[in-house]
Amino acid sequence: MKSQITVPNLYKMKEKGEKIVVLTAYDYPFAKMLDEAGVHIILVGDSLGTVIQGKANTLSVSMDEMIYHTRIVADASKCAMVIGDMPFMSYQTSIEDAIFNAGRFLKEANATAVKLEGGAAVAKIISAISKVGIPVQAHIGLTPQYIHQMGGYKVQRDEEKLMSDALEVQTAGAFSVVLEGIPSDIAAKITKALYIPTIGIGAGPSCDGQVLVLHDLLGMHDRHIPKFVKQYTNLRDVAKNAIKNYVDDVVSQNFPTKEHCY
Repeated sequence: MKSQITVPNLYKMKEKGEKIVVLTAYDYPFAKMLDEAGVHIILVGDSLGTVIQGKANTLSVSMDEMIYHTRIVADASKCAMVIGDMPFMSYQTSIEDAIFNAGRFLKEANATAVKLEGGAAVAKIISAISKVGIPVQAHIGLTPQYIHQMGGYKVQRDEEKLMSDALEVQTAGAFSVVLEGIPSDIAAKITKALYIPTIGIGAGPSCDGQVLVLHDLLGMHDRHIPKFVKQYTNLRDVAKNAIKNYVDDVVSQNFPTKEHCY
């Protein structure tokens, strides 16, 4: 059995030019599949608000919900690093709240690290959490928790600000940084400038790793699919057809048959 991925492993992968594979998961069966498939990092994203709970955005997700889902995913993961996504208002109110809530992910949910959104504005929070022994993944560019401030899900093109944010979170102690919704050329410059790994989502191929929302990759819903997503299958249609066949069998009394009876 392979050993669990650690922060030093990720640094070595960047040094060697080995790509880091990241996917989201929110439950035991999918987390187990990701782990067995060789995914390096499983992010329990606050995206559960949109893909699991059916909300319009991620803002209503609570700490207790994140802890619940992260604990389930961690139970399934033997090799992949598990990162818990800090939900809206779990770290913005004070440094004390941020440390306490980040600690819950490690203490109650058995995560390895936490992720939070923002650049220079949250550098002090990243520093404080890191200093108590909790690894922090930063997230800059298109940050969904800032959706109302940004005026929607828009590509971020301010190269000077993006580079400044990236360098600030690195200096603050982040062990990696998610680059979301950033032009490829800017993401490439940021990746080259940092010694910590960059994980891209809609940020081109030059990042040290890539992350996608699992439900987007598997085609599990009928909502708008962002340009940066590659769908590897259409699980929604597969599942719907199977369920429809079951409905038809029960209604027509073709299930259960003798072979399904004791």
